[in-house]
Amino acid sequence: LLAALGAAGAPGAQGARPTPTARFPKARFSRARPLLASTTPKVVRFLFSDTGGGHRASALALKQALERLHPGRIECDLVDSFVATGQLPFKEFPAMYKWMADNPWAWQLVFEIGSTPPGLCLHETVTDLSLRPAFKEQLAARPRPDMVVSVHPLLQGPPMRALADLDGGRRKRPFATVVTDLGSAHPTWFHPKVDACFVPSDALRDLALRRGVPKDKVIQHGLPIREGFGAGAAPDKACARTALGLDPAKRTVLVVGGGDGMGALQNVAGAVVDALGADAARDGGPGSQVVVVCGRNDAARAALDARARPPGVSVFIKGFIDDMDAHMAASDVLVTKAGPGTIAEAAAMGLPCVLSSFLPGQEEGNVAFVREAGFGEYRGDAPGIARLVAAWARDGPGLERMAAAARAAARPHATEAIAKDLARMVLGEA
Repeated sequence: LLAALGAAGAPGAQGARPTPTARFPKARFSRARPLLASTTPKVVRFLFSDTGGGHRASALALKQALERLHPGRIECDLVDSFVATGQLPFKEFPAMYKWMADNPWAWQLVFEIGSTPPGLCLHETVTDLSLRPAFKEQLAARPRPDMVVSVHPLLQGPPMRALADLDGGRRKRPFATVVTDLGSAHPTWFHPKVDACFVPSDALRDLALRRGVPKDKVIQHGLPIREGFGAGAAPDKACARTALGLDPAKRTVLVVGGGDGMGALQNVAGAVVDALGADAARDGGPGSQVVVVCGRNDAARAALDARARPPGVSVFIKGFIDDMDAHMAASDVLVTKAGPGTIAEAAAMGLPCVLSSFLPGQEEGNVAFVREAGFGEYRGDAPGIARLVAAWARDGPGLERMAAAARAAARPHATEAIAKDLARMVLGEA
């Protein structure tokens, strides 16, 4: 259990290494008859778990891309694999993740234990013994998948062995991993027997190779991000603000804590508002505006709504939203935990980032990535975050430089590139 939980983290801007051409064995994935002779679409099954929102978001982004690129030829479905087993403790992984994310000491403990050779062995053994029948049931459910794609670190070896059981003892259908971490990742992401391992950055490419994934199976395109973030062009901030009911002329700060509003959101948002208010009182000018997205954290939303607001700062408190791309397009600065998906989306939108927290081990590399790419910084306390945001808000040229650096680090077309490679695998067109 410790080994498993240590890997089940939240899923990034991407490295600059040239993208290799994916090579998939033709014989193994060749279809039994020509495509035109069949009207039955190929089925791609994505395996994920809601231990953080990024795994599901990546799977949905790839599903949309595959079905858009090949309408009628490819259909996709998603399985929340651990919840679907109905077995304790596995079905409680999402709830356990949320508790550990609020208690980083516990996260670090299980992450480090789960990264050791005994921890890795324990994970494989316990998961196989406990869940192989459940995984076989998921992979045998109709319509039976023609390919399986994992977007979760704990769903490589055991599901592959379950698929081999269904294929008569030797796996015949392709299995791919799409890594949804960014600058650092748990070793369970990387299995040497996958048919393709898609990585988002140089750091994770190197880690995949060290973990024994064959070089020709490691493909680097970037992190899959949702539709709406992939244009790659600088957004018109004034128009985006107007569409959201914001003042088009004011400097805008977006504060988020993920879908569950984690990362000391209430304290961070309050400190940012106070710091910008102090600047407005001292310097005058048009002032600024802060948008706080609380997700499902109703307590934080209620507390921030009730909080006194200084003159010179307009504050907008929101719950869960489904148009994060529009909010990023309207903003000058993003304050966020160091989740890889959010960082990747911010980079695609050219949005400088202040990272407010990270999961030990899991997300430390994301902090280094943002710093080295030149579009953000980390501060671990609310006053420090507030001072940095206020300083950036006063520095227009500095924000422009960081926005350009973010766009340079982004891989806005990664989703489509990964989808094209997956399509070649399942259609036998490698």
